[in-house]
Amino acid sequence: MRLLSVVDGIGWGGTKEQVFLLARELSNHVDFHLALSFEYTQMVQKLSPYKISFHFFEHHNKYNRLNPMNYYRLWKIIKDGSFNIVIANSPHALDFVSLVYPFLTKRPKLVAVKRSARLPNPLSLRFKYGRVDRLVAVSEKVAEVMLNAGFPPEKLRVIPSGIDTDRFRKNRAVRTAKRQELGIPLNSKVFINVANWNPPVKGQDKLIETFLKLDCKDCFLLLVGLDTQDKSIPEKGVLGLGFREDVEDLLNASDFFVLSSFLEGLPNALLQAMACGLVVISTLAGGVGSFLVDGVNGFTVPVGNFQAMLEKMKIALHLSEEDYNNISEKAIQTAQKFSIQSTAKKYLELFEELIK
Repeated sequence: MRLLSVVDGIGWGGTKEQVFLLARELSNHVDFHLALSFEYTQMVQKLSPYKISFHFFEHHNKYNRLNPMNYYRLWKIIKDGSFNIVIANSPHALDFVSLVYPFLTKRPKLVAVKRSARLPNPLSLRFKYGRVDRLVAVSEKVAEVMLNAGFPPEKLRVIPSGIDTDRFRKNRAVRTAKRQELGIPLNSKVFINVANWNPPVKGQDKLIETFLKLDCKDCFLLLVGLDTQDKSIPEKGVLGLGFREDVEDLLNASDFFVLSSFLEGLPNALLQAMACGLVVISTLAGGVGSFLVDGVNGFTVPVGNFQAMLEKMKIALHLSEEDYNNISEKAIQTAQKFSIQSTAKKYLELFEELIK
């Protein structure tokens, strides 16, 4: 089976992490090809040890979707590739693919991935998502949104995002060194949020406000992700660390993970934190409610209710050691159900269904 995965843009976040992990796993089972930006050296470097063929179609800049050569190069890659399956990994990737598909005489089966519970507009639903043979929703909530929008149920499959459970695991051995590196005392309580800076979606501005209301002199809030490095308020314990490659160590140096999002699909960062044994406090955005049970394996709050988030942060701070450990262990057990190996297996079953 020959498979082409299409990813647009550069940088790193939840979508790019899933592209990377699925490429790594699926390349063990299929002839795997990746179409990506000329400038996306980060992805190429990370995947270079694996059996993956790279094809470059997009010159990434603010006018990239207006450049006809980007579409021509992708059309030629698909036309000459004899692929059985093409996967569009994001709405923008699907923009590229859906516009070149009408000009192909032989069209591979097209799979698109919907990672957000954002409602598509009617034109996108008809002319973009209408071209796909299967749409993968990363949670039941995302599937519900698409069904309510009128997407055909027979073309819809739910496959949860996966995490690297070998990388993200409880490892408190790194705690002391990482805290010393950051200048955080060992007896302090540390909250962490991992998300690229995007307040309208991720709510980090409201999270900072909420943390400051906590009025905890021995508490810190770590913000990890692109463009968070300018958001530090060191005198108040808020540390913006920017993009980091050592997220698993930062999680293990922390006590609590806080997800403040207004909109999600199935948040990888939340599951990664749970896999590391953190007590998590999360809004019920997207598919969070399908695996996070309030007071059992973490704490939940309604989307946008930051007063409720403040109260849950206070409760978390005052957990006994026994209660913390019980929630931590249940969080780990939950996260282990979302291994990338399990996710890859479900994709392989979908591909077999499409080409049989």
